Amino acid sequence: MKSAYELALERLEKEGIDRPRADSLPEEVRQRIAEARQKAEAKLAQLEILHRDRLKTMDPAAREQEKDDYVLERRRIEEQRDRKIAKLREGAGACGAP
Repeated sequence: MKSAYELALERLEKEGIDRPRADSLPEEVRQRIAEARQKAEAKLAQLEILHRDRLKTMDPAAREQEKDDYVLERRRIEEQRDRKIAKLREGAGACGAP
């Protein structure tokens, strides 16, 4: 499953806009972005495991609510990750990075 950021990049490329160059960011910022992605992936994996476990013991009505809650929480984690990455990128640009 692609992140919102990756989907946005693909849409931009279809419109003829180049992707931002990863090498234009300082190494420290790239490491912090990678760390943010890893933490989000860990949270998503944990959420997935808990979700699957909860589905085993629920009645059909509760299962639907659990599925809805899972989707919302997954979206929240992804959006939080994307906001953090955008903030890191903006901070790198404000610091005079090339």
